[in-house]
Amino acid sequence: MNETALTVHQTARPHGFPTAGHFALVESSLTDPAAGSALVENLYWSVDPYHREMMDDVPGGFALDAPLEGRAIGRVIASRTPRLAEGEIVFHRQGWRTHAMVTPEEVRRLPRFDGVPLTAYLSTLGGTGLTAYVGLTRIARLRAGEDLFVSAAAGGVGTATGRFARLLHAGRLVGSAGSAAKAAHLVREVGYDAAFDYHDGSAAVLLAEAAPDGIDVFVDNVGGGQLAAAVGALRTFGRIVRVGTISQYNTPGAPSPRFDYADIVEKSIRMEGFLVSNHLALQEELYEFAVPHLQSGRLALDETVVDGFEHIVDAFLGMLRGENTGKIIVRDRSQVRIPSARAAHA
Repeated sequence: MNETALTVHQTARPHGFPTAGHFALVESSLTDPAAGSALVENLYWSVDPYHREMMDDVPGGFALDAPLEGRAIGRVIASRTPRLAEGEIVFHRQGWRTHAMVTPEEVRRLPRFDGVPLTAYLSTLGGTGLTAYVGLTRIARLRAGEDLFVSAAAGGVGTATGRFARLLHAGRLVGSAGSAAKAAHLVREVGYDAAFDYHDGSAAVLLAEAAPDGIDVFVDNVGGGQLAAAVGALRTFGRIVRVGTISQYNTPGAPSPRFDYADIVEKSIRMEGFLVSNHLALQEELYEFAVPHLQSGRLALDETVVDGFEHIVDAFLGMLRGENTGKIIVRDRSQVRIPSARAAHA
């Protein structure tokens, strides 16, 4: 093969907010696959909040001067295994590179549903949607009519949580976001009953105004003051689903939120965190739940699509700054002709 591949490496540990200088785009020559493997040309890449945690010097974190992992979808372009045919579309986790050498055990074949674009497998039908689904159905055990508050509600998990909660017949849906425009989008497009810009004041006051009668479930993507506010707003037997702590990803050593721990006992509140990787057995159940709604149009995709692999670092940094609405996905330029539902293009 005469082509070259591009790979993103992390070159330094950030102290606080990462910059483009913490990454390098590395070029290498493509080689033919070894026996038992296949070469995949990637078409779509996922950038996710957890990547920021992995950039620190933590167990299992990214190694310096080595390719970054992550979710990707690609097409097999050369194969030396009968288990992966050329032309097949596969999902894998070798991430931030234009091409990946994979074995059959390292990939997952994607089912194709009429009317569902490939990007959905990185958003609503992927880890993002699975996180929302698990959080609502297994951790919160949401019941019809219960009122819900979601922090970072305009992000990938937040929009999926809101849409899924509506399909599960939740009561009042309240979300927080990083701008007035995003808060308005949540109400106008995603199905939230109320939303607020967390910059506008005390989270406790803003939440009390949006949910004056309290809440039953809090899906927490942020931590910090919004977690403390939710503890105060939760009713008896309320549940807190801990998904992430994005408010602290770029501020290591930041103080933990201060809330009345007595509320946890007196109101019998349950707080539980989870890793979606421990719930992959629910993938087929997610398809059964979400795909019919995607096909009928009742469930929309919330995606921000960035074109060009060379912009993957910019897309990641933009996500950390909150520039996306819904799941942010990077798309190879060869796929630009393929429309993505409800996508904003950068």
